[in-house]
Amino acid sequence: MSLEVDVRKLALLNRTAKKGGDTVASHLHQLTGLDAEMEITKINFLEVPDVRTHVGNEKQIGISLELVDPPHGHLLILFDSKGARELAGAMLGEMADPAAADGGFSDMERSAIREIGNIMTSGFIDGWAEVLEEKIDISTPNFMYGPGSGMVDDLLADLDTDLALLFDSEVHVPESNVSVRLYLFPDPVEFVQLVQNTDI
Repeated sequence: MSLEVDVRKLALLNRTAKKGGDTVASHLHQLTGLDAEMEITKINFLEVPDVRTHVGNEKQIGISLELVDPPHGHLLILFDSKGARELAGAMLGEMADPAAADGGFSDMERSAIREIGNIMTSGFIDGWAEVLEEKIDISTPNFMYGPGSGMVDDLLADLDTDLALLFDSEVHVPESNVSVRLYLFPDPVEFVQLVQNTDI
């Protein structure tokens, strides 16, 4: 099947991304009390090596999950350490472990980051599914740490394609160190088919 998208459907792609982003920002505010804004900076088909370059080799904290329904694929959220710790602290409040502040992440912080990632990813997919009028179930989120490019390699290894449809989104929390990047890697053929079959 061709990966060409009817030009009239491009507005649907933008609406899908915006709805997902708005849902993420709302869920993040409910969970942490922080005012969040989500910006979709790029929607594009990229070759997998270019995705690796785009994500970079810097060590980051990642939360990944799998889409178990069409269009299948993976969702990856990347945090830097400071941003992840700030989000965990906002969620945990007085329950945060001060002893872990200068070292690695405590079990409680890791659990909080995983839960935040779960809320953000499920929120994005819920908004996405609403626009596409499809039910999309997701797997349990997985906590990852390492170079972002390595995470991309792991996630895209089972996709039978040299291309990835990249939804590059950034979550900003004003007056804080929090900056989160969200990458959605659906199966390109299945995603285009869903878009083509959805009424504008």
